[in-house]
Amino acid sequence: MRAHEAGALHGDLGSRGPAWLRTPEDVNALVPHLWPTGVARAADGALAVGDLSVRALAEEFGTPAYVLDEGDMRARCRDFLAAFDGCDVYYAGKAFLCRAVVRIIAEEGLHLDVCSGGELATALSAGMPPERIGFHGNNKSVAELTRAVEAGVGRIIVDSFHEIDRLTALAREFGKRPSVLIRVTVGVEAHTHEFIATAHEDQKFGFSLAGGSAVQAALKIIDEGVLDLRGLHSHIGSQIFDTSGFEVSAKRVLGLQAQIREARGVELPELDLGGGFGIAYTTQDDPAPPADLAKRLTKIVEGECEALQLAVPHLSIEPGRAIVGPAVFTLYEVGTVKDVDGIRTYVSVDGGMSDNIRTALYDASYSATVASRTSEAGPILARVVGKHCESGDVVVKDEFLPADVQPGDLLAVPGTGAYCRSMASNYNHVPRPPVLAVRDGRARVIVRRETEDDLLALDVG
Repeated sequence: MRAHEAGALHGDLGSRGPAWLRTPEDVNALVPHLWPTGVARAADGALAVGDLSVRALAEEFGTPAYVLDEGDMRARCRDFLAAFDGCDVYYAGKAFLCRAVVRIIAEEGLHLDVCSGGELATALSAGMPPERIGFHGNNKSVAELTRAVEAGVGRIIVDSFHEIDRLTALAREFGKRPSVLIRVTVGVEAHTHEFIATAHEDQKFGFSLAGGSAVQAALKIIDEGVLDLRGLHSHIGSQIFDTSGFEVSAKRVLGLQAQIREARGVELPELDLGGGFGIAYTTQDDPAPPADLAKRLTKIVEGECEALQLAVPHLSIEPGRAIVGPAVFTLYEVGTVKDVDGIRTYVSVDGGMSDNIRTALYDASYSATVASRTSEAGPILARVVGKHCESGDVVVKDEFLPADVQPGDLLAVPGTGAYCRSMASNYNHVPRPPVLAVRDGRARVIVRRETEDDLLALDVG
């Protein structure tokens, strides 16, 4: 990639696109594994979610909008529960959280991970049983820990010695015995972006296994006898397709489990393997089905426990984006189309980096299709960009769209359920889009569109 003064997203100048991107035979065709199961093209050529046309959605609710196929999300919840039978499956609140989503995962029997006081408040306000909530975070405040203890949160994943001390003091104050897991940094670096690989040594999360702080934390909690140490927690990253990292991670964390048993005669009853399973954003992504993941991971744990003569602990997993990510697409309207001197075609939509920062932040790749119609025109390589005053405001770096793409077309970007609304901003004072849930032929707003009045309401100057 050539260096470019405007940043890496502008360095791949030219009209060929990345090596993996192939010119489609039919520019209107959908790649099934990129889209929610309820999405297809209707007879009139427009995308439909179940029986609802995106044209009708845009007319009623406006664009941009996040569109959740609720049936697809519920099916993914059930698939993971069935595959990991007997295990606790934790939904990642940070991927996307609102009260409607809390109710969906509660109804489907999942547990919930939160990592802030705001996420915990959302979960409790929606009626999530507190015993099915896990509380993550590397710097939980005393106020957040207090609320977790008072609410009876099922487990707190401790991340530092300071946190152990704070939580121990609160447990004594309230006369409670909170259940905790120790987050262990196992030194396994997932094959993913640097900012979302979380188990190598040089990062902020957890207690180091190699440095000895993990075993020190476990022995401290056991010796003090105030907190209920239930087990160990390991998380090696997110958007992971290769399970070999889990094999190394499980081997190391179970070795720590055996070390704790030898030191104190305590065999911890639980183990959280993390997860962060990958999803398909483009045709180059090929995620494994939950049943395959479950088979590989349980085999790894059972084999290692047998070798160490440990009882197989009660397992938890955290699929991460894999539940909500594929269940959502973002619907935009095209505003301008600009061919830049034969270098590439820029298709500008009415959203951008304020509703999807991941392309700019992580160099993430996405796909897109014209959603309001089909076209007889041939494909052209385009870049989908937003409306913000920023040269790095890119939604889809490279995608083949019909050569007659034009203002007024609706454009849909799949795979936007995870981290897009959660990380959305008001950059350039642009209000954030709504989230629409579609089920059984009906659409409802589960997070409303922000307005200019919302923006001004916080401005007390």
